[in-house]
Amino acid sequence: MNFKIVGIGEVLWDLLPSGSELGGAPANFACHAHALGASASVVTRVGDDDFGRAVLRRFGEQGIAEGTVQVDATAPTGTVTVTLSETGIPSYTIHENAAWDRLAVTPAATRAVREADAVCFGSLAQRSAVSRASIQALVADARAGALRVFDINLRQNYYSREILGQSLRLANVLKLNDGELPVLAALFGLSGPPRELMARLADQFELQLVALTRGPAGSLLFRAGQWSDCPSVPTRVVDTVGAGDAFTAALVMGLLHQMGLGAINALADEVARYVCSRAGATPRMPKKFFERLAAHAGAPSTAAQAAPRVGA
Repeated sequence: MNFKIVGIGEVLWDLLPSGSELGGAPANFACHAHALGASASVVTRVGDDDFGRAVLRRFGEQGIAEGTVQVDATAPTGTVTVTLSETGIPSYTIHENAAWDRLAVTPAATRAVREADAVCFGSLAQRSAVSRASIQALVADARAGALRVFDINLRQNYYSREILGQSLRLANVLKLNDGELPVLAALFGLSGPPRELMARLADQFELQLVALTRGPAGSLLFRAGQWSDCPSVPTRVVDTVGAGDAFTAALVMGLLHQMGLGAINALADEVARYVCSRAGATPRMPKKFFERLAAHAGAPSTAAQAAPRVGA
């Protein structure tokens, strides 16, 4: 089945020590979801500049629909200065007043969201009042049966209890990491071990699923009273940029294919580990991931034309 996936929010260029790489969590998510077999688009905004034109070219090359990319006449395409620790952990300086801070509700954006099987959004692109209002209106407009995934993605000081609460009430799936869980718990006055916090968040905000990534400790999923704890496998880490977005894409695709909770967790963890083992946020995906999903859906693996970023 050809699922329709939409990432909503920022697209930007990560200015890495090795050069410029296309990034932004919603864009990374869409690229990975496409590589796993989805039809993907990104509701975002770029500048009328070289970086903006490069975004459109790259989306075209990767098979990402370009009709939902807005072009701003005055604000620049977003950029982020990224530095990596000795173990490959990134830190970010996110430059302000970018085009995606002016994200608008357009007919193309509304149509894409209403047709989507899953939409994914985060907190960073909600740092401005303009983009926050647009993102929340679009997510609220998703059809009743769609997955509305809040990949929390806390960055710098670009979040608040109000923004997170509004987003959690819009979402039906929450994905966060082990650094973000205690921050979220403190903001909402919760305490306890990770499993208790995840269950309480699911109950308080009526979430269908809560996913926690824990780096080398693997990932933990909670859904309707059931748990899946997936230990990770030692991996040679080149950098972790985009790994969380890859996890979210695989999680969403597993949910849409109605895989079991343990199978979803194992796939998402393996996809994220693969991204950690390669440079950049969206390395070419091995064919095995796409084929695993296609086999589960009963679709022929020859449908790989739907995933041009899949490698050998």
